[in-house]
Amino acid sequence: MADQDFSLSPSPDDLWSVHRASSPLIGTAIHNGGAVRSELLERMKLDAAGRRREEDPFTEFTLRDVPNRVVFHRSRFEIDLNRARDGAVYLTPEQAWGLDIWAQQPAPEAVTRSLRTHDAYYAMLGQMLGDIEAEFGSFVLLDMHSYNHRRNGPDGDPTPVNQAPAINIGTSSMNRERWAYVVDPFVDSLRSFSFRGAPMDVRENVAFQGRGEQTRFVHERFPETGCAIAIEFKKFFMDEWTGEPDLEALLAMRAMVTQSLPVLLDSLARHA
Repeated sequence: MADQDFSLSPSPDDLWSVHRASSPLIGTAIHNGGAVRSELLERMKLDAAGRRREEDPFTEFTLRDVPNRVVFHRSRFEIDLNRARDGAVYLTPEQAWGLDIWAQQPAPEAVTRSLRTHDAYYAMLGQMLGDIEAEFGSFVLLDMHSYNHRRNGPDGDPTPVNQAPAINIGTSSMNRERWAYVVDPFVDSLRSFSFRGAPMDVRENVAFQGRGEQTRFVHERFPETGCAIAIEFKKFFMDEWTGEPDLEALLAMRAMVTQSLPVLLDSLARHA
């Protein structure tokens, strides 16, 4: 894959892609995708642009230098892997930022098929992380997401900066004291990165707290050996209304993540 390819073009039947390496570092982009099965798409009222606004495009690009990578290719409007199984299919506006998703509700059997994907993903992830744990003793998973800060429209006022850091680190689902030796140097590394002449604005548990299903799964399944860090990039790297990426910002984000990888490896090595 060429470095200048900022997005992926998976096949219609692809669910996820895994790049497996011999390393205790894993990166995931489980809201990167936008594909929807035809049996659901034909019943949807919400168009592709409306769906894309709530997805996390380009987050996969920021992880391309992480040794182990998992990228989900389906839209969160088909199945949201970062929600518990009983709420992973959005059926009402209350589950989806007030959006009117369905012209016709999906058939129960279609919902069941979506939930099978949720089950299969976590079975795959559990086995993969178990193998990495067995090889290295512990691991760090970077759970990459993004969030909107211009919900008042393209010409409306953005979310105030004091409520919307450029990078939000979510740690609420972890034993924060247990994993301080990983999280603190990681955050320091991100903050040391200069972007357009200023240090990167990185804050913890401000816009989000890291309570998604994937980090919960990791910390429940691997309480002493798995550190899952939820990372939410504010969408300063794209226009959230048109979907147009800021290529300079994306390259900087990837470089910043890449810069942090030796720091994470050193933290794990020091506490092996």
